[in-house]
Amino acid sequence: MSPFYVVTDCEFDGPTPGINSMLSFGSVAVAADGAIIGEFEAVLAPLDGALRDEATMAFWARHPQAWAAATENPEPAAAVMRRFVDWIGAIEGEPIFASHPLALDGPWFDYYLRRFIGRPLLEGPWVQSRIFKHAPLCLMSFVAGKTGRGQWECDVERYPAEWLGSVAHTHRAIDDARGYANLLRFFTRCVDRYGQVR
Repeated sequence: MSPFYVVTDCEFDGPTPGINSMLSFGSVAVAADGAIIGEFEAVLAPLDGALRDEATMAFWARHPQAWAAATENPEPAAAVMRRFVDWIGAIEGEPIFASHPLALDGPWFDYYLRRFIGRPLLEGPWVQSRIFKHAPLCLMSFVAGKTGRGQWECDVERYPAEWLGSVAHTHRAIDDARGYANLLRFFTRCVDRYGQVR
C-alpha cells in the first residue's frame, strides 16, 4: 500500500490543548507522487469549561474574516474527530500526518484524538490498526532539510509564492492546509535530494 500525507492546519483560541479549544482544521490528502486525493474541513464546538486566551483573541480581532470561518456552524468535537478518522480510513494507502510546524499542530491533534477517539497521534508498531501508519512529518523541518535554510527561516512569509501554489495564507484552516500541501507537492515533484529545482 502506498503512503499518503494528511497535510493539516488547525486554528485555536489559545496555546494549550484542553485548557483552550481547537476552533477548526483543514486537511489535504496528498499522494506520495504529489497528487491531491482529498480534502477535509470542519469547525468544532469549544470544549466544555475551556477558556479563551487573551493574546490569541487579540490576534483573531485583527483577522475577523478568518475568525468567522473558524467559528461558524460548529459541530461537536467528538463527531468531527470520528468523521475525520473515518475519512482517513476511506483513503487507500498508509496515512502520514503532516503539518507546518508539527510542534504546533501535532499536540492539538494528539489531544483531540486521545480525548475523543481514545487513540494518540503516534502509535507504536505493535498496534495493528494505526490511524497514522508512520511517524508524523514536520514540513518546516522538511523544507529546512531540502533547502539548507535554517529552520527559523522556514515560514510562509519567506517562501516564494510558487512554493505554496500561490495560495494565500489567510488563517482559514483549509486555505492554509492547501498552501502547505502545495509546499509538500513542490518539494516532492520539483526539488531533488540536493535541494536543486529539477
